[in-house]
Amino acid sequence: MRYLHTMVRVKDLDASIAFYKLLGLEETRRMESEAGRFTLVFLAPPGQPECPVELTYNWDGDEGLPSDSRHFGHLAYAVEDIYAICAKLQAAGVTINRPPRDGHMAFVRSPDNVSIELLQAGERLPPQEPWASMGNTGHW
Repeated sequence: MRYLHTMVRVKDLDASIAFYKLLGLEETRRMESEAGRFTLVFLAPPGQPECPVELTYNWDGDEGLPSDSRHFGHLAYAVEDIYAICAKLQAAGVTINRPPRDGHMAFVRSPDNVSIELLQAGERLPPQEPWASMGNTGHW
């Protein structure tokens, strides 16, 4: 058995691509199907094309499909500096739902309400403001 990808349905392809690029992912492949009326965009961390997330955009919308993405769970990425990525996301208007108070873990949500877990690569960073004092926002 071999891991292939994780698929996430998106409502606004451009907004979703912009969000995942903020995380540092790069587009590795795109497929459009006129007959099926959908677009697939694969994004992966730099140098890791074998670990993509597939964004599926249905041209005619997704009415009738389940809309509660909480059944999905979350995507998780190890990051070089959890404080820097959270500051970058926050500056771009992304809500930090679970701030990295512990220098180790944070959660944000994509434009399609998908939970994204960010984990500090290696050892935890020392607690740092404003994150150490920041409370949770919403749920993840």
